[in-house]
Amino acid sequence: MLRDTAQVKSAMHKPYQRAGAYRMSKAVVTKPRKSAKPYPNASLLVETAWLEKNLKNQNLRIIDCNVRMTVKSEGGYMIEPGLADWKAAHIPSSHFIDLISELSAPHPTLKFMMPTADHFARVMSLHGIGNKHRVVVYSRGANYWATRLFLMFRAMGHTKVQVLNGGWDKWAMEQRPTTTLAKKNPKAIFEAKSRPGQILNKAEMKVALSTTSTCVINALHPDVHAGRKTSYARAGRIPGSVNVFAKDLIDPITKKFLPAAQLRKIFAAVGAMKAKKVITYCGGGISATTDSFALMLLGHKNVALYDGSISEWAADPKLPMEIGD
Repeated sequence: MLRDTAQVKSAMHKPYQRAGAYRMSKAVVTKPRKSAKPYPNASLLVETAWLEKNLKNQNLRIIDCNVRMTVKSEGGYMIEPGLADWKAAHIPSSHFIDLISELSAPHPTLKFMMPTADHFARVMSLHGIGNKHRVVVYSRGANYWATRLFLMFRAMGHTKVQVLNGGWDKWAMEQRPTTTLAKKNPKAIFEAKSRPGQILNKAEMKVALSTTSTCVINALHPDVHAGRKTSYARAGRIPGSVNVFAKDLIDPITKKFLPAAQLRKIFAAVGAMKAKKVITYCGGGISATTDSFALMLLGHKNVALYDGSISEWAADPKLPMEIGD
């Protein structure tokens, strides 16, 4: 989530220095460090500088899909759309799309479930997003609402979608332009072509667990993974799953993804880089998308998300759970 107002204001009043700039002194010139090796799939990201230069691109659609999620004192989460934040200030030309009311399938107990292809297509068309458009998504904080919508686009066959690296937080810290004005896009037609195997239901997850070549990753906090804490029906994790906490993949200040070498080291440590297939899950299919996206950045070619995640799995007493470090 976006840091508190005081922190953001403090960051926004500091002069912005572009990466790689020379720093001069009386007698010494400090050369810029060699840039880290890029991600194998770096094209899945766009940087803030690029987006600012392309704000007037008529073929570009920018989506703010943030959701406010705060922890209740009695446990659980308070979830509400980020529309008020978008109205207060947003990236010029961006549209707000509500993941709660617009892009979640009805379910008696679970939130944020994947909608049908027809439903997804109808929402995108209403927002003036067509198959020809290049889409950039962003949110606030760890940016996992953006990676959720990114995976939804991909599952619907639209590959011309990218995540803004650092999201709103980095954009604001760098004092890039913002507005309160709403832009109206011309009408468009979006045709969804559902791609099976991208976002899994419970039955598909059970089948996947029977194969030893699959690495299952829990993106929740280590204490939740071990069963020491929980806000779900039962404590613990899906048996055999390993833990890569989603927030550990993001720079805590800039909200950018960590460099490729660091991400690769984290995932290699749990066997994900050599696995033929990786499935990620979390509480409700949101923060796990950060893990999925990071693996895709690293070039992994077979990554899926368990949509219902532990909220669905733990609620079924017939399904096994595992606890302990």
